[in-house]
Amino acid sequence: MNDGPWEEWNPTEDSIRSVRGKHRVAKQRGGGLARSGTVLGVGVIAAVGAGGMATAEGRPAVPISMPDVGGMADDLADKLPDAESLPGVGDLISDSGTDSAAAAASATDGAVQDVSGPLTQASRTDSGTGAGEALRSRILQQADAQQDAAEHEAREAAEQAAFQKAETEAATHQKSAEKAAAAKKAAEMEAKREAEEAARRKAEAARLAKLAKNFIAPVSSYTLTASFGQAGDRWAADHTGQDFAAPTGTPVKAVHSGTITQAGWAGSYGYRIVLTLDDGTELWFCHLSSMVKTSGKINTGDVIGRVGATGNVTGPHLHLEVRPDAGDPIDPMPWLRDHGINV
Repeated sequence: MNDGPWEEWNPTEDSIRSVRGKHRVAKQRGGGLARSGTVLGVGVIAAVGAGGMATAEGRPAVPISMPDVGGMADDLADKLPDAESLPGVGDLISDSGTDSAAAAASATDGAVQDVSGPLTQASRTDSGTGAGEALRSRILQQADAQQDAAEHEAREAAEQAAFQKAETEAATHQKSAEKAAAAKKAAEMEAKREAEEAARRKAEAARLAKLAKNFIAPVSSYTLTASFGQAGDRWAADHTGQDFAAPTGTPVKAVHSGTITQAGWAGSYGYRIVLTLDDGTELWFCHLSSMVKTSGKINTGDVIGRVGATGNVTGPHLHLEVRPDAGDPIDPMPWLRDHGINV
């Protein structure tokens, strides 16, 4: 730096305002402005230190100094206002500036502990550690909350699944029970039906056994030939009875007790006996070779005639007709079976 004389500085009205009176700039004391610069730096660091973003690590403090202008200071003293008289500047460069900066720094989140001394690594580490611990605590809290929510959701899902499983099992059990009940009912109904059928068959057998004592076949030895309804050129219409072929002279018996209402020649029927039962049914015994009974009451099994070949025949046989209520003939075979006669 050149220590020679400085040229006189004449500020104009465009550069500074006119000052009233004469003021003298006090000579700097042992780095006063440098200390004020440090205060400003500490204030800036304290303002942003709470966010953990500003750091002064690796950077020395920036001193603020003025060159020794020598005699120029006296010349400027008459032209410049006193610095302490300027608004706000006197406090900034005064000795109390350090205390104000310390108070401002202490108002932050503990980022700077001692503003009167240099910004140490420990103070920076403490500030970063506090912010990191707070962030870690928030992360752990969020993780715990998410884990709790996941566990709660898992418990609800498990409870719902268990409830649905219980409902399914209950429905399955109910269906099985209903199916078992239906099967049991069906089995009971089938057993009842079978029991009723067995009882019916038993009663029918008893009835037939009783009837068998009162109804017998018309001949003892025979061969069934022409049946009811059969067509042939030997009859003017379809066959109206059942033929029992047997040798001529075979005894013909009364099927049931009754009264002989007709006996004699009957054209194509040959010799015929009509036995009327108590219920009005007529039994016709035709093609007889001879008639043993021709009138009166007859008991079951009485011989009333003999097998022959009279009338329109091709060989000896008994032609039997059954006429309920003396009306049209019916098939004799079912009627005989219904009355306990197995032919």
